[in-house]
Amino acid sequence: MALAERKPLAERMAQAAARTAAAREARGGVPPTPVAAGLDFRSLPPTTPRIGPTPPGGGAAAPAVAPKPAPSASTTQRVAHSAHWQPAAQPGEQLMLMPGQMHFGDKAASLRTLLGSCVAVTLWHPLRRIGGMCHFLLPSRTRRAAEALDGRYGDEALEAMVAAIQRSGTRPDEYHAHLYGGADTMPEGSGLKFNVGERNIEQGWSLIDRHGFQLQGVDVGEDVPRTVTLVLASGEVDMKRGAGRAAVPLPETAPAPLDEIPTATPRRVRRLF
Repeated sequence: MALAERKPLAERMAQAAARTAAAREARGGVPPTPVAAGLDFRSLPPTTPRIGPTPPGGGAAAPAVAPKPAPSASTTQRVAHSAHWQPAAQPGEQLMLMPGQMHFGDKAASLRTLLGSCVAVTLWHPLRRIGGMCHFLLPSRTRRAAEALDGRYGDEALEAMVAAIQRSGTRPDEYHAHLYGGADTMPEGSGLKFNVGERNIEQGWSLIDRHGFQLQGVDVGEDVPRTVTLVLASGEVDMKRGAGRAAVPLPETAPAPLDEIPTATPRRVRRLF
């Protein structure tokens, strides 16, 4: 989208609030679908069928079931990559997400991440108290057929989150969403037109609109790093701004640790409505 076509942030926030109100009215107060508690909502590997033992007394043995063939090397690589960018959580864990990672479930106590030009989207279900967060580095890519999803790209990270939502028995429009990050990391006076932070913000807005999430809070742009924490028990989202210019993350295959962000002053997130 050309810069001249982008609407001011205040106008986009007002439109998001109107869309959310219309979605709530359209639902007519219908309660969301129940979901079982205690699930991590991650796809489980298939179990290998077992061969039944011979019953006591010489009865007929249970029919033998041929084991499934071993997964191919490409399948194993995809599973390993998915496990890397979709980390599981232990009950009560305060899970730290690195660039390119995503988590959805109800086991973790909180999800936390550090942002520069990257963008984080948090999701939380107010009745089921489940939710998640993704941290993407780039808006999208050209993905080959059958290529595994990659959490470094916004469209693929949200696709994985929506799939987890569907497995949980809930709907995207039942979730409260927050959008953060997208700092401008280009040097002042450089004259460069490419701004990855701005592109990530636009992608975040687009994905929230596309999936029908209820936008509750937003803090994007400028040139400061941010720390975002989602508490899954309450849905509270705490955002702190750091000092100085945000660092430019490198989209490596394995996300590298971020440099320490200077101590920030807590800043309460303003709700839209």
